[in-house]
Amino acid sequence: MESGGRRGGPNYPTEFKQRLAQAACEPGVSVSKLAQAHDINANMVFKWRRELRASQGAMTVPASANLLPVVVQPESSQTSLPTAVLRGCPIEIVIGDATVRVSADTNAALLRMVLQNLRA
Repeated sequence: MESGGRRGGPNYPTEFKQRLAQAACEPGVSVSKLAQAHDINANMVFKWRRELRASQGAMTVPASANLLPVVVQPESSQTSLPTAVLRGCPIEIVIGDATVRVSADTNAALLRMVLQNLRA
């Protein structure tokens, strides 16, 4: 692909940039390999892809994305199992390198705070 005559760097045609940006959005496409195949810097393709996504809207989802339905339940103060059953059944939560063990009498607000700080 020949660049334009602008001084200071290449000036690629808009159609070329859009075609490569769209190709870079396809699942499984290596932006680096795509750029290399067209003898351009991968950073340019990343920039064009970012601009394309911005022009289409931030909430655009690829057609190949598998979305699952989510149902948000109101927070309940009651558990589905009696406390007597839960007392003998602690749970263990592993997030990255951290492990949190929770017993039935754990304060919910404290547990929420601990888990939020683990994700940060």
